Amino acid sequence: MTTFREVMRSGSISKAAEAVGRTQPAVSIMISALEQELGFPLFLRENGKLSPTPEARYFLEETEAILARLDRTKETLGRIGSLEKGKLRIACFPAASGSFLPSVLTSFVKNRPEVELALIMRSSVVIEDLIASQQFDIGFSETPVPRASIRQTDFDLDCVCVMRADDPLADLPLITPADLHDKPMGILFDEHTTKVQLEAAFVAAGMRLNKRLELRTFFPGMHFVSEGFCYMVCDMITAYSHLRLGAGASDLVLRPFRPRVSSAISILTPAYVSQARFTREFASFLADSIRDMQAYVTAEWDI
Repeated sequence: MTTFREVMRSGSISKAAEAVGRTQPAVSIMISALEQELGFPLFLRENGKLSPTPEARYFLEETEAILARLDRTKETLGRIGSLEKGKLRIACFPAASGSFLPSVLTSFVKNRPEVELALIMRSSVVIEDLIASQQFDIGFSETPVPRASIRQTDFDLDCVCVMRADDPLADLPLITPADLHDKPMGILFDEHTTKVQLEAAFVAAGMRLNKRLELRTFFPGMHFVSEGFCYMVCDMITAYSHLRLGAGASDLVLRPFRPRVSSAISILTPAYVSQARFTREFASFLADSIRDMQAYVTAEWDI
């Protein structure tokens, strides 16, 4: 089609051959092959000159449109290849959806104005199904039981004790169940793994866990801690998001808690489809951001 367009523009096989970097015989063969494929002549050949037929003029309009679209497609694919353009559908669990993941996302797309994003908050159980059914590109959730339909990258993070900066316990380098014996605590619902681990730690130490506030997620509990209503042993992402990414959180501090209470989180992608390069790059960026958060929180821990 490019050769045909050059013949139409120049009105000459020789000039068209020069423009496309081909020999005159090669261009003549191309035009003849195109005519055979279309089933009608594109040029009348009289006295060594080419005269376009009416069909050729119509076909030129179509050719211009097709080649322009190809040029746009190549340009778009080039931007996709350089990660300047793409689509990303992410399902995120509540603990990371308020600050952490939005902060990671904005850093990733900062200089990529043509990237389209879809971000929803769902429970970890729902996210598993959304990824397994290929409705979303990336899931960020609490670690699920492995499934053949899901690829997952797992992270095992420490939960941290959150308290007011002016609390006497803030002077301690490490918090234990003995330090929190009978003190008001904000904890998650009974079935949650952090509640189960925390309760087991108190029982093993012979200390009383005073459940003053029950939560579905730790995030609203940060306000109660700030007001001196309770203490929390919460997931690292919630604590980091509130202190590092939130505003006005300087009144709170984090301390390591032992025995260890863990919070397992995962990056999930569909297993039965190939990942777009853009999706792979963001998954890697998110993984690095999780490691950076972990290093930031634990930098001063000497345990």
